[in-house]
Amino acid sequence: MTSQEACERYHIPMELLKKYQGWGLCACVKKQLQAQQYDDTDLERLSLILTLRDVGFETQEIETYMKLLIQGENTQDRRMQMLNEKRSRTLDKIHVCEKQLDRLDYLRHELRRKQNNGKQ
Repeated sequence: MTSQEACERYHIPMELLKKYQGWGLCACVKKQLQAQQYDDTDLERLSLILTLRDVGFETQEIETYMKLLIQGENTQDRRMQMLNEKRSRTLDKIHVCEKQLDRLDYLRHELRRKQNNGKQ
């Protein structure tokens, strides 16, 4: 599959493919007729990169995670640590948002109460 085909089929931005190539993560990519060819392993890695990006990993974190992945199973603990840290930070953000919603709901409740008292 060419770069353009991968971009179109999997809705992957071309800039991401170029970063992926620049990280040296696409050992399976072969040049044929001046076009990059991606195999199933490359596409699986691209899918993982997109997932990491979607869950909030920054570019540097993605690069680190992917390089660890390529180093092999002996990096599983470090990769799990990265995922756990991201999960913890995401939960912290959720808790902040929940507190904000509680405060908004309180303000809405108070405003409705005052509106109702004014109508009586």
